[in-house]
Amino acid sequence: MKITDILDEASVVQDLRSANKKGVLEELSNVLVQEGRLPEQDRVVEVLLEREKIGSTGIGDGIAIPHGKMKGIKELVASFGRSMKGVNFESVDKKPTHLFFLLVAPENSAGVHLKALARISHLLKDPGFRNRLMEARDRQDLFRIIVEADQKL
Repeated sequence: MKITDILDEASVVQDLRSANKKGVLEELSNVLVQEGRLPEQDRVVEVLLEREKIGSTGIGDGIAIPHGKMKGIKELVASFGRSMKGVNFESVDKKPTHLFFLLVAPENSAGVHLKALARISHLLKDPGFRNRLMEARDRQDLFRIIVEADQKL
């Protein structure tokens, strides 16, 4: 599985405006709802916030991978967002989060969901990749950087 199988350029938010966790989840899910890839936004955000109650998906180093499973969708979808100023996402390292990959999977899809999480985590472990994302000029540049890194895996 490639990240580009579940993420497209229209699902990339170059500059998240939200200053809190719920706002970021709303922005990132909204692009997927607008594309018709997810149903109603309120339910998506509710699923993601329920998952956050188990433990923050802010994994440190300025990264969060919010994710959840939802009834009524047929395939795994993703969006990506960047916050230049950073957001308190209750990260394990207590530092602001800048890079967000949001994943929403069908309710009974453990395998594909875990593969996507592993692939994204692997990419984001590379400090050079994270730096390139932070330096990207616009949405197209962000998506190009993700595509190039994804092809190298």
